[in-house]
Amino acid sequence: MTVQHKPPATVTHDSSTPLPRAITVDDPETLPPTGEPCKTNILSLFANARSANRPLYIAAPMVRYTRLPFRLLMQRHFAVDITYTPMMIAREFKNSKYARMADFSTCDLDGPVVAQFGAPNAEDLIEATDIVKAYVAGVGLNCGCPIKEQNQEGIGAVLMGRIETVESMVRGVREKFGRSVVLDVKIRIHADLDRTVEFAKRIAAAGADIITVHGRLHKQRNSVPASLEAIRRVREAVPREVYVVANGDCFLAADAKKIVQVTGADGVMAARGLLQNPALFAGYERTPWKAVELFWSYAMEYGSPFKNTQYLIVEMTQGLLTKQERADLRLAKNYQQMEEWLDARFILKRRGEVGFAEKEFDGYRK
Repeated sequence: MTVQHKPPATVTHDSSTPLPRAITVDDPETLPPTGEPCKTNILSLFANARSANRPLYIAAPMVRYTRLPFRLLMQRHFAVDITYTPMMIAREFKNSKYARMADFSTCDLDGPVVAQFGAPNAEDLIEATDIVKAYVAGVGLNCGCPIKEQNQEGIGAVLMGRIETVESMVRGVREKFGRSVVLDVKIRIHADLDRTVEFAKRIAAAGADIITVHGRLHKQRNSVPASLEAIRRVREAVPREVYVVANGDCFLAADAKKIVQVTGADGVMAARGLLQNPALFAGYERTPWKAVELFWSYAMEYGSPFKNTQYLIVEMTQGLLTKQERADLRLAKNYQQMEEWLDARFILKRRGEVGFAEKEFDGYRK
């Protein structure tokens, strides 16, 4: 294992001091963050990384999982430069306080984070953006989600066949907010790559700041290799001031290097690779034990649905637990059972205890 000694985007939090409180967009007792890291200018991050001849490392929007605790783990400790929220449904976000509370929270340590929305029209996207823009470093439009139910509502990958609709959404955000909102459009590819190139050129002309390309067709499974050729063609086709991010098949730091070499992309986005190893961009070939302790701490402090936390810990421990142990951990029904299971096998250090988040791979196994 080779560990890259690249510092995280901001200083890690002192484990001996309390974590900052969570912030939601409807909480009258909190104000939007006004400085680092939430309001980091991510276009400056791209420009600086380009000058340094390196890509930005980015955590993809992952359904249910890129909530506040997992974002903090990756950015504050393991070299991820930018994280995304899970895709949020713009119509629900703008209409329902409950949806906003359930889908989005942040804190003074969070970010830079991009709030990604699924939207079928400019009105929904603009209204959702207006609510969240003070709390994030950018907003993303999802044109890649393959879920049938979302596609039936005009959201996600179905938009790859509706370029005029996507253009209207991008122009609508740009006309409403000017350059005060950084806008990313995440796309998939077409069987005819000329269509993908034309799609990207049109959304760049409409005002997108970032184009993230998932190099697979709408209905292709993840077992099909992502098309790096498609991403390369998009990078070559759009103006240099529009940043292009490559998404697909990044599981190791070496994968990120190869993707950039082939595509010329300005950033590399990982999803499944980070679920299995949130430290991959820091050069770890498998999850270090300290990541488990850190994630547990953030989940307990900021709240996380039990099933989400359970799934993430099972995924993260592929190189730490045996196959049977991971199967047993899946049988836990609630937080108490999962905590008892971990404490029976490990000395699970809590924040503030001596040795918290220091162990690499033996995990204090009993």
